[in-house]
Amino acid sequence: MSTIAEIRKEYSKDSLDQSNVNKSPIIQFNKWFQEAIKSEALEPNAMTLSTITEGGKPSARIVLIKGVEENKFLFYTNYQSQKGKELDANPACALTFFWPELERQVRIEGVCARVDEKVSETYFQSRPRGSQIGAWASPQSSLIKSRDLLDARAKEIEARFKDQPVLPKPHQWGGYAVEPLEIEFWQGRPSRLHDRVVYYKADKQWTIHRLAP
Repeated sequence: MSTIAEIRKEYSKDSLDQSNVNKSPIIQFNKWFQEAIKSEALEPNAMTLSTITEGGKPSARIVLIKGVEENKFLFYTNYQSQKGKELDANPACALTFFWPELERQVRIEGVCARVDEKVSETYFQSRPRGSQIGAWASPQSSLIKSRDLLDARAKEIEARFKDQPVLPKPHQWGGYAVEPLEIEFWQGRPSRLHDRVVYYKADKQWTIHRLAP
């Protein structure tokens, strides 16, 4: 049996350089995202969202990106969840995508803000009914005694809105848009000499640099 330290993988699928990336990191991200979809990556829209707790500690979890609009990265959640409270207290955050099928990673650092209520409502009502019920039923990140509580709440919500094909959006649920200030594209290369190209934003302009692996 191999130990954790003995696990090895050699990367050799592609290369990356300042000369072959788009001047816009948003366009470059969309290009890589579409290639991740075509590669049949497992949940290419899954990303790690990192926030900062009240005590200054990092806090991370996987969420799903739901769009890239107006050069910002969108996702939705319960505003009363741990991540929601942390983002409202400190909008600084980071997003990380990893597509092992392409040996690629994207790191995004920026600031987060709630999206317009109408935007959140429109997206909420486009979700499957089960997901709408789940958003109503779950007091996300709160301590609960058992799964039975969630199941009971879901049945209660289903009964309450049984005559409505689309549920109204809960007031505590909605979207966030992350405005990027730094975006790094990472391409795996042999011998751990990976390619890293980073974009920095200053005065509304992006500059492109290469980082050592």
